Amino acid sequence: MKYILKIRRRERGSETDYFQSFFYEPQSESDTAATALESLGKCDTLTDINGEPARKIEWERSCLQQKCGACAMVINGRPQLACAAVLAEFKSSEVLIEPLRKFPTVCDLIVDRTTLFENLKIMKLWLNDDADRREKLQELAYRSSECIQCGCCLEVCPNFYVGGRFFGMSTVPITTRLLSEMPKQKRKEIMKLYDRHTFAGCGKSLACSNTCPKKIDTEELLVNVNRLRRKEE
Repeated sequence: MKYILKIRRRERGSETDYFQSFFYEPQSESDTAATALESLGKCDTLTDINGEPARKIEWERSCLQQKCGACAMVINGRPQLACAAVLAEFKSSEVLIEPLRKFPTVCDLIVDRTTLFENLKIMKLWLNDDADRREKLQELAYRSSECIQCGCCLEVCPNFYVGGRFFGMSTVPITTRLLSEMPKQKRKEIMKLYDRHTFAGCGKSLACSNTCPKKIDTEELLVNVNRLRRKEE
């Protein structure tokens, strides 16, 4: 089957979006959206379906093995990793590919996720002291460590926006891991920041629960951190 990739594009420095469509014929049933984008990028002369010349499509990627989160984008209306979006699993031969919309677009499918990482700094999500091995949520902390900070959870969150006080689910996995290692007497500041930037703004829509590419149970993380929060009050 030949696919039509309809890509939302934007020139660097421009504020105007436009769509451009390209043909792609898979080489195997395991081909993904990332495979298609890589293939188009190798074309000496890129043309759209009308035969018009086009510049190379800009997008971010690194491992292409669902480990880094760099290739997060919106595919057929759903935020996901391009390297995990198998074309054969789509119901239509037309595939709509767009950048994440909650973050500023840099160019084509590249977005600026600076706010995601700056929010981690504001939350002070690092361990200053030796880990306290006596009190650990070991299994939960292990599962939360699979978070790759791709931003898909923020894309679907109705309460998150860049520059807002609510930081969304992206900080919760690291908060969970940190609290599992941090001595009890050191948790107070982290809990205060969690109250301000997560607990107070979460509307419990749990839109993030079915979106995480790593299948992290975001509801379980919230429940456990909130339970620990009540114990600290």
